[in-house]
Amino acid sequence: MFTRDSISGYLTNLAAAVSYPFETWRGTIGLVLVTVATYVLLILSTMPEFSLQMLGDGLHWFEYVLVSLTETIYRTDGWSGLAVIVLYALLSGVAIVNAVAQLQIVGLSSLTDLSGVVPGLLASGCASCGAGLLGFLGFAGGLAVLPYDGALLRVGGLALLVFFLGRAGHPEHCAITTEATK
Repeated sequence: MFTRDSISGYLTNLAAAVSYPFETWRGTIGLVLVTVATYVLLILSTMPEFSLQMLGDGLHWFEYVLVSLTETIYRTDGWSGLAVIVLYALLSGVAIVNAVAQLQIVGLSSLTDLSGVVPGLLASGCASCGAGLLGFLGFAGGLAVLPYDGALLRVGGLALLVFFLGRAGHPEHCAITTEATK
């Protein structure tokens, strides 16, 4: 059962986790780079064969592939589908920047706090087919039979990202409260 203190503490941790990358230029640049890379990967994963064929012919097709697949997502799912991809890319950027910071501060043992981000990274997906990164792993056919074209899977992946970011909190602060601090 959730109490008011646990919910407010969770929301405080979530706000601290989301704001952490903006505390330094290095974190902000890392967030932008990871977010853009995740967005591009998600867009290219909407039609993996098309992406591989076009980019296999040369990198000069990169802009065409990115624009045409973004347009396809917009035409199939509208602004909400595109917003899911952008939100997912942004939250993935926050999670990865925080995981790297936590790894630098505490070491490998600290990554258990963010271990739940991995299912979110794998399960959330593109707005047009629901496969996301799982399509690259060969699971797109299984995801195609899911109800609502995999929308519940995307929402579940975003919920996992938000949940584990709120649980982990700020990478430089301990999220575990002790009796002395209550």
